[in-house]
Amino acid sequence: MKQTFVMAHHQARRRAMAAVADCPDGYVVQVSEPTRGADQNALMWVYLTAFSEQLLWPVNGAMVKMSPEEWKDVLSAGFRRYHPRIAQGIDGGVVMLGLRTSKMGKREFAEFIDFLGAVAADRGVELEEQA
Repeated sequence: MKQTFVMAHHQARRRAMAAVADCPDGYVVQVSEPTRGADQNALMWVYLTAFSEQLLWPVNGAMVKMSPEEWKDVLSAGFRRYHPRIAQGIDGGVVMLGLRTSKMGKREFAEFIDFLGAVAADRGVELEEQA
């Protein structure tokens, strides 16, 4: 049985400690920062869609519009000033081995959203008004 405890108060901590004390041998306990929320994720896609619709970017020597997913790859690498590793593809070409936003905690993801806002402002990307 899987249990999740949010360390929001003393009673939650006591329940978590009791669950650890009573669990069978071989169980695994993990303590981690909370993951990003749906609101943060939705805002990221608003930015990525805006980049996709408004900017051209050099790909294979030509200035093209990229998909939101492709912008996510470029911007997440830029966020950490990341120098990606490049692997050969199975049938030729290249595969970028890189950063995954799903691995970011809530705090780091908030910093990533701020980074997206700064890059958008720097490049003149405007977000649509949200209702």
